[in-house]
Amino acid sequence: MSFFKTLAICGVALSGVTAGPVAGLAQAPAAAGTNSPAGAVSGPTYADLATLSDASELVVRVQIRKATALKPERAPGLAAGFARLYVQANTIAVIAGRSGVGASVTYLVDVPLDARGKVPKLKKHEYLLFARSVAGRPGELQLIAPGAQVDYTPALEARVRPILTELYSAGVPPRITGVSDALAVPGTLTGESETQIFLATENRSPVSITVLRRPGQRVQWGVSWGEIIDSAARPPEPDTLRWYRLACALPAQLPSNANLAREAEERRLAAGDYAFVRQALGPCERRITQG
Repeated sequence: MSFFKTLAICGVALSGVTAGPVAGLAQAPAAAGTNSPAGAVSGPTYADLATLSDASELVVRVQIRKATALKPERAPGLAAGFARLYVQANTIAVIAGRSGVGASVTYLVDVPLDARGKVPKLKKHEYLLFARSVAGRPGELQLIAPGAQVDYTPALEARVRPILTELYSAGVPPRITGVSDALAVPGTLTGESETQIFLATENRSPVSITVLRRPGQRVQWGVSWGEIIDSAARPPEPDTLRWYRLACALPAQLPSNANLAREAEERRLAAGDYAFVRQALGPCERRITQG
């Protein structure tokens, strides 16, 4: 078997193994899905695709060659109304990856039974897999979640590629793990204030949010992704990795122990500015994953 190396966003082949639940990701009946317009309506959101991409070692486009249903005794933990399939597939392209891959792949996946209680026919269907390679077992892939086999369309690939480009870039924004501190300072004029919110990150990189209020002006806020707190920082654009890091990780409310202000009015101001930022970011909508 020939193998190919890919360290960026390019193209070649792979395979995998596993169907059990993964922490932080939900079982989704739409994992196998259909190629109908109705399926697209309930398809993955930006947050879903970012979650899957961020957890994956490999993102692979495949065409199924053969899918064999396992007997119940060989499918522990299988949910009611699902079948566990052993899939053999041809690799069409490696969209992104950090390991070598082959021209064909195998993996396990749980798919929902159809309306008649039958296993759906997947032969010749194309999917995008979010997976990792199986150590010591060339040609096998492990899906990173039950919802990690997604119906392939050119539109889906066009949505995934910018996410992967950001994830593979040198300046990838860090994962947010919580709020460290928040402090609101009133200004000399009525209605004038500045709030600084410092965030905790997985790699301890500094990230902070600034909220500025000026009499007669719209509230201004932005995010500084580094040591320097930039008063001219802007909010993240929707459906970008920086937006995802914030909208899908920040708690709904400012933790009381993170509010450093002592005066009641200053504490209220800090909590209010944090709530303003959460509302401005908007909801982290998901359909096939969980936060």
